[in-house]
Amino acid sequence: MLNRCLALGLLLSTFALAGECRAQQRPPNILFLFSDDLTCQAISAYGDKRQLLNTPNMDRIGHEGMRFDRCLVTNSICGPSRATILTGKYSHLNGFYNNSNSRFDSSQQTFPKLLQGAGYSTAVIGKWHLMSDPTGFDYWHILPGQGIYYNPPMNDQGKPVKHSGYTTDVITDLSLEWLKNRDKSKPFLLMSQHKAPHREWAPAVRHLGWDQDRQYPEPETLFDDYHGRSKAVSDHDMGLDRTFTDLDAKFRPSPNMTPEQLKAWNTYYEPRNEAFQKAKPTGKDLVRWRYNRYMHDYLACVKAVDENIGRMLDYLDSEGLAENTIVVCSSDQGFFLGEHGWFDKRWIFEESLRTPLLVRWPAVIKPGGVSSSIVSLVDFAETFLDVAGVPIPADMQGHSLLPLFKGQTPADWRKSLYYHYYEFPVPHRVRPHYGVITDRYKLIHYYKPDVDDWELLDRQADPLEVKNFYSDPAYAETVKELHAELDRLRKEVKETDAPPRAAYGNQSFEGEQLPGAKKD
Repeated sequence: MLNRCLALGLLLSTFALAGECRAQQRPPNILFLFSDDLTCQAISAYGDKRQLLNTPNMDRIGHEGMRFDRCLVTNSICGPSRATILTGKYSHLNGFYNNSNSRFDSSQQTFPKLLQGAGYSTAVIGKWHLMSDPTGFDYWHILPGQGIYYNPPMNDQGKPVKHSGYTTDVITDLSLEWLKNRDKSKPFLLMSQHKAPHREWAPAVRHLGWDQDRQYPEPETLFDDYHGRSKAVSDHDMGLDRTFTDLDAKFRPSPNMTPEQLKAWNTYYEPRNEAFQKAKPTGKDLVRWRYNRYMHDYLACVKAVDENIGRMLDYLDSEGLAENTIVVCSSDQGFFLGEHGWFDKRWIFEESLRTPLLVRWPAVIKPGGVSSSIVSLVDFAETFLDVAGVPIPADMQGHSLLPLFKGQTPADWRKSLYYHYYEFPVPHRVRPHYGVITDRYKLIHYYKPDVDDWELLDRQADPLEVKNFYSDPAYAETVKELHAELDRLRKEVKETDAPPRAAYGNQSFEGEQLPGAKKD
């Protein structure tokens, strides 16, 4: 009898070990939590000295995993960043240059298609913004274009549908519904992608007045005068002093609200708007008023994103999925929160260039890790394929982050990154520019239609990025070295020809000849 019990126990133990091995061998699930215009300054894990907002759920991902401090974009604008993530390629190779007239070629190779072919169940829910329908997904349910903040119409695999509620909540509801009803025999890729906190920064009703009319600490460069800088830097249309619409200021309500939502909205904003009209602030006082209104609204949108990320993490915990699910929290680029007097993105400057990247994968990543290596959105496709055990195509241009997840920085890891922004002149009159970024320096070339200027930024000597050191004799050797590196990078990423005029999103100037990377 004893021998039978021992034999039975041994058999059960063998089955249990076999089950554990199978579970360990199963490729990880991938949960991609993506926002639009979410910036590091708004995430408390990044420690902005203004302490703008507490984001406990995003922070949790970093605390239980790894925070990347230098995740950089290659073209700081929504659609192009999304195309880069999907393809692992720069804009000039994936064909999506701008938000004005680009259309994503959905027939091209993407990492979701490759994961789908390797047995993953795949879905994208929320903001897509690539003009063509998603491919490579078993399920897709997306916002048309930019989408709206309240009661959003959406596209459910080609079928128009309407939803009730705040869009950030709706996207999470749909994401959780898909997770609950997915094919559980397969690992999953879910890209849950929020509209928030994109302009016009419309808060959820529950967050109106959330900050109790706080007066926010101002960035040191709120009143940047752009002294000694290129015309490209000073002649823009994205400043709080010049580019703030009635919708931004909440003198008009967010569209498509129900009567109940509109009543709550007006109860909050109307008395404050009346006080503004009586005070009639001008000059710097007007900029300060706009800055504080902007901070209330933008950060309220981020607060809703953080709450909904918490809902997703709670689901993973409750279903026992957390251990073998890689959770990636990121954004299509950073965003200016008053720095240089700006909102929006586009520029190679740090607040726009740097995007959040928080990654949790308990099976692989030790808690509390921080990486200062230069990584990029162009690395995401390769990373997702690598962690899934799927071969990385040779024509992808990034590098897998898997070694960094394991705390190992390869000796040949990049020391510089190439950047190129194209869209001009609408909507913000930011001149096309390209450049090279290192840990310390940025060499930038602004070109077309009426500038041909070079700037050198030194983040060590000038962390606020308000000075141009390009013509300083003390930097002559640095300029020479960076020009050589820029030439090398342009060849490496295969951008040696002039972009087509369509790359800029308009036909208002000739763009056939891209000025060379050398400048005497």
